[in-house]
Amino acid sequence: MKKNKSMIVLFLTPAILLFCVVFLYPIIRTLMMSLFKIESLTATMENWSFVGISNYVTLIKTSLFRTACWNLFRIWLFGGILVMVLSLLFAAILGSGVRFKKFFRAIIYLPNIVSAVALATMWLQYVYSPQFGLLKSFFTALHLDGLAKIQWLDNEHKFMALLLAYCFGMVGYHMLIWLSGIERISPEYFEAATIDGANKVQQFRYITLPLLKGVFKTNITMWSVTSAGFFVWSQLFSTVTADTQTIVPISYLYVKLFGAGNTVTERDAGIGAAIGVMLAVCIVLIFIVTNKVLKEDDLEF
Repeated sequence: MKKNKSMIVLFLTPAILLFCVVFLYPIIRTLMMSLFKIESLTATMENWSFVGISNYVTLIKTSLFRTACWNLFRIWLFGGILVMVLSLLFAAILGSGVRFKKFFRAIIYLPNIVSAVALATMWLQYVYSPQFGLLKSFFTALHLDGLAKIQWLDNEHKFMALLLAYCFGMVGYHMLIWLSGIERISPEYFEAATIDGANKVQQFRYITLPLLKGVFKTNITMWSVTSAGFFVWSQLFSTVTADTQTIVPISYLYVKLFGAGNTVTERDAGIGAAIGVMLAVCIVLIFIVTNKVLKEDDLEF
């Protein structure tokens, strides 16, 4: 028995140490930093100035940060609805036994293996271009001159253009998560429903959806995590760091850490840490609410 305990400790120790170094220590340090005024990330603790919750109060009072949070909320909510609906639709179609399933699955997932920089450049240069963009050519061919004249990258339409481009790249990822859940559902359920006279829509409503509650919670959590880390697309869709149409909390964090942009010049790693803590708390709250709303029923695969 002692030998077994020794072996257990021997094998668990590296994992525990790695967890403490990679996860636990950064979390504790970030929480501590959020309570101090720190000029730079490399500043020693002797140079930290304790300010308590002032960093959080300052963020809440800053209009640019509130704008960044509002943009992130719109990305999470409206983008989430669009991505979840489209990804679930594609997953349901692919899970229904359609021909060339592997080919279509690969095509839909393809944007996820392309660099975000390359994907954003494609949208900026070849889709939204006011001279020869795909949207302009498409609407011109349909003689919809009003839509063809829309400047997708101007201040009025930039956020919508950013949101559509980002959602395009995320559909495939969440489709695979839906598809993994659909493929776990026993075909016997659908066979029994067909015998009872249920059509495809009814089968999807009363069989597929109830059995995908756990998968839906996973998708919501993963979407929240990726949305909270939204940064590259924001930077690429605007040449101005503090653009009110594209700025998100991570962009504001970047500004506070490295002093980029013209509207925010003072560096403060403490405020940057506070932003990270607030985003983490938001994700945890979303996870808790999702688990409360989507309770597991006595359903089995």
